Amino acid sequence: MFKCIGLCTALITFGMVLALHAQPQPSPIKRTILQRADVPGTNLEIIYATVEIAAGFKAGRHNHPGVAMGQVVEGDFWLHVDGQPEQILHAGESVTVPDRAMHNEGAMDKPVKLNAVYVVEKGQPLASPAP
Repeated sequence: MFKCIGLCTALITFGMVLALHAQPQPSPIKRTILQRADVPGTNLEIIYATVEIAAGFKAGRHNHPGVAMGQVVEGDFWLHVDGQPEQILHAGESVTVPDRAMHNEGAMDKPVKLNAVYVVEKGQPLASPAP
């Protein structure tokens, strides 16, 4: 009887541990789109968003289907655009990444928050990983 209770308790505990590990983990990058607007007479749209990046996370090389502009609100933002030196931007500083420029970005030792404006092709993903 005690073996059966012990075995059932162990199985239940094991199942709970598996269920906890199966829970989706929060993304290290959170983009919250605040506004969208079409650019008249073009196939472009303007997207205004907040971007939050977890401490120490680097996004990996990627590009955007248009121009991306950002201003650091909190933290230190690390940016490396291919062919250019790495940059670290601090609160209050801003940057523009040219159309389809391959780059990597991330946070330093603390989370970073940015306000971002994207002027991108409608219907395209906001970011695409490097091939």
